[in-house]
Amino acid sequence: MRALKRVVLAGLMGLAGAAHAAPAYVDARLFPNQAAGWQRFLAVERSLRQSFDHVCGDTFCEGEYSNLLPMRLRCSVHAASGAIQSCIWTFAGSATTVADDGRIDVDLRSFACPLPVATGTRLEDFLRALEQAAPVRAIHVTPPGSRISIHEGLIGCL
Repeated sequence: MRALKRVVLAGLMGLAGAAHAAPAYVDARLFPNQAAGWQRFLAVERSLRQSFDHVCGDTFCEGEYSNLLPMRLRCSVHAASGAIQSCIWTFAGSATTVADDGRIDVDLRSFACPLPVATGTRLEDFLRALEQAAPVRAIHVTPPGSRISIHEGLIGCL
């Protein structure tokens, strides 16, 4: 009976350790920690948003969804190395029409657009490349390790 208790206790301790293990990947805003990453990442996201607004009317917003809005940029980062696994930029837009009977028809759409960031690109290099661009030009940056700009990457998504 004592041996069984030891086995059960050892198993529970192993589970408790696994439950508290640090995650392999974190949100880029939390890398290397929240104090250092949060404001820097949000500043880059603001620049991208401003740049999107600057080009939207002549490109992405000419189509069915003329009111596209960038919602959130998220990147997953390997917690130990700072290497980016992937980045997704979400958008929302709508098209509305008034029917003959007074009802309003709404076509609401959301988009999750992967950014052209090469897996393994260091977050530091990605952020620095975007920080060096003027805010209205950020969308035209080609991320390190990529062959296409962020703008070109969005074309296939939006």
